[in-house]
Amino acid sequence: MTLIAILDDRVTNRNIFSRLAASLEAGVEVRAFGDPREALAVLALHEPDLVITDFKMPHMDGADFTRHFRALPGAADIPVIVITVYEDRSFRLRALEAGATDFLQSPVDHQEFLTRARNLLKLSKHQRLIRNRALSLAHELAASEQSRAALLRDSRERLAQVIDTVPALVSATDEHGVYIFVNAHLARFAGVDAAQVIGQDAHSTFGADYAARSQALDRLVFESGAALPAYEEEILDHSGAPHVFLTTKAPLHDAAHKVVSVLTSALDITERKQAESQLRHIAHHDPLTRLPNRLLLQQRLQRELARNRRGGRMFALHFIDLDRFKDINDVLGHQLGDQLLLAVAGRLSNTVREGDTVARLGGDEFAILQVETQEAEEAAALARHAIASIGQPFGIDGQTLGVSASIGITLYPTDG
Repeated sequence: MTLIAILDDRVTNRNIFSRLAASLEAGVEVRAFGDPREALAVLALHEPDLVITDFKMPHMDGADFTRHFRALPGAADIPVIVITVYEDRSFRLRALEAGATDFLQSPVDHQEFLTRARNLLKLSKHQRLIRNRALSLAHELAASEQSRAALLRDSRERLAQVIDTVPALVSATDEHGVYIFVNAHLARFAGVDAAQVIGQDAHSTFGADYAARSQALDRLVFESGAALPAYEEEILDHSGAPHVFLTTKAPLHDAAHKVVSVLTSALDITERKQAESQLRHIAHHDPLTRLPNRLLLQQRLQRELARNRRGGRMFALHFIDLDRFKDINDVLGHQLGDQLLLAVAGRLSNTVREGDTVARLGGDEFAILQVETQEAEEAAALARHAIASIGQPFGIDGQTLGVSASIGITLYPTDG
């Protein structure tokens, strides 16, 4: 059974995240905690598959909790997602240094929560499978010194078969960056024979850029003796097509607990990243005109307010309503009305400068965020241009339509 731990001092958040976590897959057990100290006491006895913690909490923040959790036996490779309302990179850096695997920005998008948690669970299970098989191999080798050579060959073959079934790029490299093992999935991705890769470094398989990056991270594992937090990277396949991977690196030790190689496991999350991009676009754009919607306009307006508080620059917000659009829609039909809205959106987009935002608020309402305005006359000139542009006849579906617009302007900081 999959165990997911939720840590948040707010009951509402615990309930929301618990429901989301329970929907990740069948057979999930969710344990929710409001106190980091209680969570650590329970998780020391019951090893979770995934931990999701808020950053800002009394008694112990998310970074301190993650550091204490990582010190628990068996917790070094368990994924930890930290949820933070802070955009300051220093908070993320603190959590990352403490051992956080991933981050979510509050308020949390539910689909992003599910996607990231599901992928980290999958990666965690792959790592656990590999680690358990490696431990099993070690135990088998220690069981009988007399049959050591035979057990070694047999266990290596079985371990390779198991790892070959993992849908991730799995490899082991020595201290010189030379491959001592690659699984079949990696060989297929790189378009090479697995046996030919052994004894070579990553340069010959994935190119100089990847080799330099991967070997630098391998050195960190050799020096620290600890696994690295999961990170995203782009790797080109044998056809040159880019893929995005969620990658982890962990040390492999000999009997004396010396790091002898680095195990790298990379899960292809290209489709997830594409889905996230599509979801972000859908959430922030009008489905008809493809213009920014009210939500994206509000975000850009907040950003502009913050910039202007620091720099004292002026900007203008134009609100535009089409006159008699309802009559056109009722008489000529919604299909033609939609085409008219598309045409209006195109003309408004052609009236603004790069950096300005044209948004559709809904119905026949549009808005323009005009940034870096030097004086009120600039805003008035744009308003006149927009009204004149909309006032020109529209040729739609064999008909000539005339429409006018009303516009209101708010100047910041003049109008408060």
